[in-house]
Amino acid sequence: MKTRSNLLSTFDGRRIHFAVMAIESAASKLGITSREMHDRLKAQNLIHNRLIRRYEVLHTQSREWITEDIIETLLNWEEGR
Repeated sequence: MKTRSNLLSTFDGRRIHFAVMAIESAASKLGITSREMHDRLKAQNLIHNRLIRRYEVLHTQSREWITEDIIETLLNWEEGR
């Protein structure tokens, strides 16, 4: 029987898995390490505010779309737009 705790854990796990996939995919597209991408996204608070918080909307999109979206968002935030 699934408990509330197990359901939350599974849900959080999905969000984390999604964020890792997005970070790795965007890093690959930019030709940088996943660590560098993580650090850049973290500096802009985009891991939590974009990938985790908006999981419900973003996870329905294609990997390519998510990759382009997170790169565009990161570059805009780094430029202060």
